[in-house]
Amino acid sequence: MTALNRTGVSHTVFYLLGIPGLEDQHLWISIPFFISYATALLGNSLLIFIILTRRSLHEPMFLFLCMLAGADLVLSTCTVPQALAIFWFRAGEISLGRCITQVFFLSSTFIYESGTLLVMAFDHYVAICHPLRYTTILTHTLIGKIGVTIFLRSYCTVFPVIFLTKRLTFCKNYILPNTACKHIVLAKISCNDIRLNIWYGFFVLMSTLVLDVVLIFVSYMLILRAVFHMPSRDARHKALNTCGSHVCVIILFYGPGIFSVLTQRFGHHIPLHIHVLLANVYILIPPMLNPIIYGVKTKQIWDLLVHLLFPRQR
Repeated sequence: MTALNRTGVSHTVFYLLGIPGLEDQHLWISIPFFISYATALLGNSLLIFIILTRRSLHEPMFLFLCMLAGADLVLSTCTVPQALAIFWFRAGEISLGRCITQVFFLSSTFIYESGTLLVMAFDHYVAICHPLRYTTILTHTLIGKIGVTIFLRSYCTVFPVIFLTKRLTFCKNYILPNTACKHIVLAKISCNDIRLNIWYGFFVLMSTLVLDVVLIFVSYMLILRAVFHMPSRDARHKALNTCGSHVCVIILFYGPGIFSVLTQRFGHHIPLHIHVLLANVYILIPPMLNPIIYGVKTKQIWDLLVHLLFPRQR
């Protein structure tokens, strides 16, 4: 261990414990981690390949889905390999620079995925509430601008976290009770006043994730109002079925993430290993299940996937 242990000297190397209190179970815990990561890599890569190589899928909904799959790949890749290295080889040592880099990409990608889910809700709103103007509203130019805006929002809001973390001094502890570096987890083991870190983290949460949830909720209220005014029962069923996959993905993404944040802030009586396991759920489950949900529920993708995997049965 190269981290210095003298009072007044800031550590530059830390040690990730993995799942604290469950170290003897790490080998068994690694199995669902590995299966989830392998499924996420295969499913999202296949989804991106199908969408990008099929001109018939170069529509707003599928382009947004491609953005979501890309975010899922980054979200899982920047954390799960590190966790598997801890479980399999006890390779928990990580430098401060790598730790801050992981904090940046994990937080910004989470916000980017949230923004992508918001624009997918907007896509459904336009498709159902303004179907005749759909192609004139959601042009490729607008989609490009939306993608750039989401990217800039996610990375610009998280960028100050780099400096807020680098200003901290770690003179007492170099042990991180987690599988990955998190902003608040890192701040809590520092010797400084971390109120600025806490309040900025709260500002980022409210101005991105919470705002996205509110806007998605408003979008679906408008969608439901339009659906229930449709004269045909078949039209109502088709419209609701179109939104089904997106609603499932929203629940999978925001549910565990918000619950994890709330338990970290207010669940002081909950055992530490439960906090860490909950924090890993929103990294493992959505990237694994998102391509499965859209692959099964979206006929165009399912047909192309069957044709790709079983060309002779077509």
